Amino acid sequence: MGIRFGAVGLTFFLSTILFSLTISASNDGLVRVGLKKLKQDQNNRVAARLESEEGEELKASIRKYHFRHRHGYTTDTDIVELKNYMDAQYFGEIGVGTPPQNFTVIFDTGSSNLWVPSAKCYFSVPCYFHSKYKASLSSTYKKNGKSAAIKYGTGAISGFFSEDNVKIGDLIVKDQEFIEATREPSVTFLVAKFDGILGLGFKEISVGNATPVWYNMVKQGLVKEPVFSFWLNRNLQEEEGGEIVFGGVDPKHYKGQHTYVPVSQKGYWQFDMGDVLIDGKESGYCSGGCSAIADSGTSVLAGPTTVVTMINHAIGAKGVVSQECKAVVEQYGQTIIDLLLAEAHPKKICSQIGLCTFDGTRGVSGGIESVVDEKDGRSSGLHDAMCSACEMAVVWMQNQLRQNQTQDRILKYVNELCERLPSPMGESAVDCGGISSMPSVSFTIAGKAFDLSPKEYILKVGEGAAAQCISGFTGLDIPPPRGPLWILGDMFMGRYHTVFDYGKLRIGFAEAA
Repeated sequence: MGIRFGAVGLTFFLSTILFSLTISASNDGLVRVGLKKLKQDQNNRVAARLESEEGEELKASIRKYHFRHRHGYTTDTDIVELKNYMDAQYFGEIGVGTPPQNFTVIFDTGSSNLWVPSAKCYFSVPCYFHSKYKASLSSTYKKNGKSAAIKYGTGAISGFFSEDNVKIGDLIVKDQEFIEATREPSVTFLVAKFDGILGLGFKEISVGNATPVWYNMVKQGLVKEPVFSFWLNRNLQEEEGGEIVFGGVDPKHYKGQHTYVPVSQKGYWQFDMGDVLIDGKESGYCSGGCSAIADSGTSVLAGPTTVVTMINHAIGAKGVVSQECKAVVEQYGQTIIDLLLAEAHPKKICSQIGLCTFDGTRGVSGGIESVVDEKDGRSSGLHDAMCSACEMAVVWMQNQLRQNQTQDRILKYVNELCERLPSPMGESAVDCGGISSMPSVSFTIAGKAFDLSPKEYILKVGEGAAAQCISGFTGLDIPPPRGPLWILGDMFMGRYHTVFDYGKLRIGFAEAA
């Protein structure tokens, strides 16, 4: 049997690709972090398969992408990131303490804390396979002791805060607050090639309200400008993995000019995005606007299941057949079309025909556990699969009606989309031989279409007859007001050089050189 993706695929990446770091500070005042690649190790596939047997708790954390918050963003509990390590990730080495103790970390724009394993991690097996921070060996260590916990899509860590100097290249960030991880309960961290994570997001999502490393780099005057940029080399044949530039941008990394879009909500590097185009045609789902996050800690592209299913249909990806979806089309398809033609409010159709028990104004229900009616305490039924399937069918049918398709063609098309729904783990396989004939997929940012070719959004694992190809699109349903939301990970950032302008609160994209 071939390698299983989903839970296995997440860890498969972790166990197969490692990027080593070289850092330099040139005479132009920029700090460069070079990234290199280590090709996959067949032996590590065995460890990757262990992930599929770890248990339902971790699998549930991979399936569900909850953005937990109390008053906006949480600062005292956790953050939940989408981490789907199925392709290239980017690692580097930093030093913590005096003299520096070296750790390999992910530079992650989708989180905001720095954490490394602690020498006081006694009861978690993963800690024994990674470098551990020893406070007693550092002359600049300062005790903090405040507890901390972070939950990611592929696992969780917990521990306590400490303060020490952090070395990035020749730069020394003084008195940096970071987490000493004393518990890493996931197999994900057992097989991971990295020791910890260095978050480059905003302080608003920093656990414990800790000041991020990047903030201190700016505050302590260590960088030329309050800007950092990513160039990710997606050519798997080349050893060089890319480069992160702190303090500005390197003109050699991009072509033309950057298209800038303002940060719409601080926390993640989030911005407003327009519609998604499939082979140049609008999907219709984000025509009223969606949000997106540029996330260097995510390998793939995640977005509303409704649109991901349309993309998977267009590229011939095969997911798990959803019986609920097909049942909705069979029993209610014609009624939905009739209501759309009668100009009924699209978001209220599913409640009108009795498949949803709310008023249809709260958006797509997928990913929400439950919403309780304050008046009588009854569940609103948002978790119901038929309700979610109905909501997707309405969007698909509405888009087809705009294209003046016949009713028979619409019902057939929606049935086909049901068969393209991603599996519970999010993955969908494609025929490696058909990549050249697949359509482009484009994201509209600041009124401009940013295209991805099939080679750029398909993950290919292995060579020859043993090769497997996976759609780089995975379903992620976040409701309003935070959603609909897209996560543009390394697939997108590899195609487009990305500038994170902290000073002007904007993000820039230009064709990577």
